[in-house]
Amino acid sequence: MRVYVPLTLPGLAEAHKTGELGAESLLAYAVTPALREWYLSDDIEELEYAALSRAALASLRLLAMDPGVPRRRVVVAVDVPDSTAAADPDRGLDPAALGEVRVTGPVPLARTAAVHVDADDAAADVTAAAEALGAADAGDDDAQFVVDGAEDHELLWYATQEIPHLVGLGD
Repeated sequence: MRVYVPLTLPGLAEAHKTGELGAESLLAYAVTPALREWYLSDDIEELEYAALSRAALASLRLLAMDPGVPRRRVVVAVDVPDSTAAADPDRGLDPAALGEVRVTGPVPLARTAAVHVDADDAAADVTAAAEALGAADAGDDDAQFVVDGAEDHELLWYATQEIPHLVGLGD
């Protein structure tokens, strides 16, 4: 199963250093039955993009919690055995949890298919979105407009061998 793990650049650097995304339990996003029902599409590429977008929003939440990290959303696409990823049946139709899965057991970075990261020019919009997230969650339409502005920036695709460059360890 392809899952999308929300991170920050320091989180990606830590995964690169340790060789794994998580040792015990990891929050990720995937094409779940609830996501399929919500998105109303049978196109797997569209559904995977929806799961990636949910993970990008979760990455934005991580940025909002830590103002000291670089303002770039990071999502790692990784393939895990189906048996290790499960959606919480009690939160299946909760709009905040669409596509959310819990991955159990270690997730080696070697299983990474790709890394998706904001371009440098997205930093101002991502910063504004992270700062507006709390107000948007509280129902402020203007703040939601600012959060949606981050989504106007497509995450760039990087191969796994580019991770050292992304985290500042490469040339």
